[in-house]
Amino acid sequence: MANREALRELQTRLASRLQAARGEGVSVSSWLAVEAAGQAYLLPLGQSGEIFPWIAVQRVPYTQKWFLGVANLRGGLVGVVDLAGLLGSTVTRNEQALSEASLLAFNAALEVNAALLVDRLAGLRGTDAFVSSEPPAPDAPAFFGTIYVDSNGTRWQEINLQMLSQNPAFLSISA
Repeated sequence: MANREALRELQTRLASRLQAARGEGVSVSSWLAVEAAGQAYLLPLGQSGEIFPWIAVQRVPYTQKWFLGVANLRGGLVGVVDLAGLLGSTVTRNEQALSEASLLAFNAALEVNAALLVDRLAGLRGTDAFVSSEPPAPDAPAFFGTIYVDSNGTRWQEINLQMLSQNPAFLSISA
C-alpha cells in the first residue's frame, strides 16, 4: 500500500516538474541526432529504440548493398540497414570505422525488426538547438521532415522512422 502511494507521489511530482519546465520554456529533447556519411540527421525519440555498439553482422546473399545482413541484438535477429547507403550515399567502411559506428534499433512499437547503422551519435536535440528551419525539398522522400539549421550552419534533416520503414525501397531488400 505504501508503494502505491509513493508511486502516486512520484508521478505527481514528475507531472508538476514537466509542467513547470514547459511553463519556463525549457526545451524537451525531441530527437536523437546522428551522422551518417557526413550528413546530419534527426531521428524522433519516440520512434527510436535501443542503441547498440557495432557487432558482427551475418551477410545475407542477394540483397541490396545497403542491407548489411542480420545481427543478434539481445537474443533476437534484427536486419541491419546502412542508413547512408539506403539514402543513396556510397560509403566504404573499414573495420576501424565500423568499430566506431552504432546500431540504432527501431522502437518496438513500430513493429519493425531492424536497426540502422549510423557513423556517429551526436546527442539529443530539441527545437531550441536550432536557429532556423525550412520544409523538406519538393522532391525529397516522403519520410524526410523539416530541415533544421544550428548556429554553426549545420543542416539537420529530420527523418520519420515509421514512414521510412514503410517506404518501398526499405521494404525491398532483395537485389
